[in-house]
Amino acid sequence: MRLVKEIPHSRFKIQIHSYNSRYIVKIELGQYEQTYKINESDVNGLEEVEKMITTELLRKALLRFIEMREDWEDGFNKKNM
Repeated sequence: MRLVKEIPHSRFKIQIHSYNSRYIVKIELGQYEQTYKINESDVNGLEEVEKMITTELLRKALLRFIEMREDWEDGFNKKNM
């Protein structure tokens, strides 16, 4: 997997990779990560992939990260029961 772009952001680590004719968009927050895979044939280059990383996508990603943390903490707490 080859890193092709890192997008600066104040909250998230955002990277775009290239692997097996796909763009892989990784959004990380702390110990959690969300990954989106896009076939290179479905977009017209890296710039189009970057345009897909909108404020709305990142807002919804944050909500998913919160849910992921809640799910993890719930599972972690249940291991001690």
